[in-house]
Amino acid sequence: MRQFPLEMHQMAPGRVVEWRLRSTAGTAADSGATGEAPGGVPAAAPGGVAADAAGRRASFNQDKHFTVAEESRGADDPVASWIAVTFEVTGVLDERALTGALLAFVRRHEVLRCEFRRLAGELACEPIAAAELALDTVPVADFDSSAALRGFLVDRFKRSIDTLSWPLFTMGAVLREESATVYLAFDHIVCDGLSMPIVVHEVQSAYEALRRGEEIDLPPAPSYLDFAEEQRRRYLSIETGDERLGYWKSFMARGGGEFFPRFPLELGVEPDRMYPIVNEASPLLDAAETEVFEKACRAVDGKPFMGVLAAVAVCLREAGGPGVYRGFMPVSERGRSGWANSVGWFVNTMPIEFDASPGRDFAQVMAAVRAGFGEMMRHIDVPFVRAWQLLAPAEFAARSWPYPVNFFSYIDTRKCPGAERHEDWRPSSHVWSARANGACSWFQRDADGLHMNSIYVDTEAARRTMDAFQEALRATVREIARHGSFRRPVALTAPRRPLGTPLYGASREGAALDGAAAYAPSTSRS
Repeated sequence: MRQFPLEMHQMAPGRVVEWRLRSTAGTAADSGATGEAPGGVPAAAPGGVAADAAGRRASFNQDKHFTVAEESRGADDPVASWIAVTFEVTGVLDERALTGALLAFVRRHEVLRCEFRRLAGELACEPIAAAELALDTVPVADFDSSAALRGFLVDRFKRSIDTLSWPLFTMGAVLREESATVYLAFDHIVCDGLSMPIVVHEVQSAYEALRRGEEIDLPPAPSYLDFAEEQRRRYLSIETGDERLGYWKSFMARGGGEFFPRFPLELGVEPDRMYPIVNEASPLLDAAETEVFEKACRAVDGKPFMGVLAAVAVCLREAGGPGVYRGFMPVSERGRSGWANSVGWFVNTMPIEFDASPGRDFAQVMAAVRAGFGEMMRHIDVPFVRAWQLLAPAEFAARSWPYPVNFFSYIDTRKCPGAERHEDWRPSSHVWSARANGACSWFQRDADGLHMNSIYVDTEAARRTMDAFQEALRATVREIARHGSFRRPVALTAPRRPLGTPLYGASREGAALDGAAAYAPSTSRS
């Protein structure tokens, strides 16, 4: 399962239908609604809660995200983004079964049934009772070309995903005689990147069960709202003097007092300005090369994600960056308390720092990465948004990060729920943001190899920098795979392809370029 721009998805055209979510509260008697979906799905889906609790509160991530949306809307400067997933169904689609599977999925995850409201300064989550939800099947349009279909979906997601309006996601399918492509797009407030494999696994498993006339059988999925409540109980009362902020404070002190680690290469951005984006994806290693790369990492007591991070650090240094790597790294919080099957925003963003100075060989840099990662994980408890609010209050009041920030994310999708069926389901994930002021890169490993997806500002300097960076990084990870070391210095030189020419493909805001990614997958830490 790979992450790449939706504009690059080579899905076949067909007839588009969507499933529109609505509440039947107060109308069930008039409409004859029973709270049961087609296919015999019960009103309370497996793993769901029997009754919805009142007075739920949003997590720190959700509160900040919603606040930015409120403020940008008030300033007529909307901030927009979405996360989407697509997957394939073989054969003629059973619309009744898919309707039941989608409704069961929404009922199962409380966060998807939430309306968010600002009450007395706090962001409240008001979940709609599972039994009060229904889906309406709505014919949309027929498309006779892939380009027209992609254009419709990109526009549909932009228009339909609104942080301040319920529902916070859209669901549909492209129907053909012998297959269908199912799509779901979400606002970030209700999910994260690792939710996407869960979406695919649950909807596909439920669909297949309902087609066979069987009950849906899925493992428990505790509510993300319970996670948010626990998080607030533990961290809302901490103050700037709390010893749990010591790791953040020492990181800031070594960085000249700055909370955010700067992206060290030139992107050509001006202060306090947001830019249209480039959304670009490219391969780094094929499947065989990635296996050898992993062996090289294991040989020096490291893991594949550590090897990729070491390569990133060396490439940034060779391009003129510092010898000490400083960056942000998102870490999944699903591993604690059984959230593995839950949909929500289970991400804590943490700073990581390690020495990648000139003269250090691969084993030495990997040892530094391993030590830096271990130190980071020992301090994973404090939520990023809470640390930001306490330690950088002036920047917390802004609607975006203050300048280009160094950011690294890695997921091995072979370890996600349902990965054993990815060859059949052919899932892919897609992220989009209206504007940015820096660069973010996500690395994914799947059965086909190692891949990179980057979103960065659409400036001439950024295109030059990111094209050259990708070429240098590709050369570096191949050197590691072939020789178990960096061997020769890697420099960011002129790219071997014309500026802006993608390997899978890249999309600029307002433009779509055909790419070669007919199928692609997304992301979990090794």
